[in-house]
Amino acid sequence: MFGKYRIDEDAKVDLKDYDPGEDGKLDKDGMEEEVAKNLGALDELQFKLYAEGKQSLLIVLQAMDAGGKDGTIRKVFGDLNPQGVRVTSFKAPTSDELSRDFLWRIHAHTPAKGMIGIFNRSHYEDVLIVRVNKWIDKNECERRYRQINDFERMLTEHGTAILKFYLHISKDEQKKRFQERLDDPERQWKFCKGDLDTRKQWDDYMLQFGDVFRNTSTKRAPWYVVPANNKRYRNLVISTIVREALEEMDPKFPMPEEGLENIRIE
Repeated sequence: MFGKYRIDEDAKVDLKDYDPGEDGKLDKDGMEEEVAKNLGALDELQFKLYAEGKQSLLIVLQAMDAGGKDGTIRKVFGDLNPQGVRVTSFKAPTSDELSRDFLWRIHAHTPAKGMIGIFNRSHYEDVLIVRVNKWIDKNECERRYRQINDFERMLTEHGTAILKFYLHISKDEQKKRFQERLDDPERQWKFCKGDLDTRKQWDDYMLQFGDVFRNTSTKRAPWYVVPANNKRYRNLVISTIVREALEEMDPKFPMPEEGLENIRIE
């Protein structure tokens, strides 16, 4: 249904060609109804995935600041059984992490069999912020692209399906959300002065995201550019894609032990 947001392998991507305000011309009630259906299906599919214990799903969320990563996690995955979901938020690497390869801290948080893992930011920070700020050169960036693709291929070969979502908001929408945070005493903690420095680099980030998509969207681990100005539409798109992916994984309940039909509880 939302395959148009999927980035083909080796495709050249210019985010100016993607409308962050797209909403499918669906009304509020219609979107909420469809999201509710998806969430019901996700609940059942996650239960089977957890019980089966043979496959896992990794979901990567990337966005500019205020892009909606936290909201997506709450609205799309918040009602799932927490036993089967693990959310990892990646901050700036520590000195210990910097002394190792950039994927070292990531691998430890990939989902075990039966689990859904959600990355709030991810290993892609190591080809985004570091490249925009010229902390690594083009050759090192291309080397990291290759290593990321090898890493994700290894995960998929061991039973982990991967979905990567870029939550695409406009610069004007970011301005609006920043102001809302500043105006709300209970949300001011989410605003950092450093966010304004990143905002000044908006165009550089748009170019670098496009390069990331071209180099790392693969058949095994595709990127999706999700219009995210409208939060309900964002939730509809992501919940639909995740539901369809889990349906394709087709988890099954394990067979019960033999002889259970003869057991009587006294």
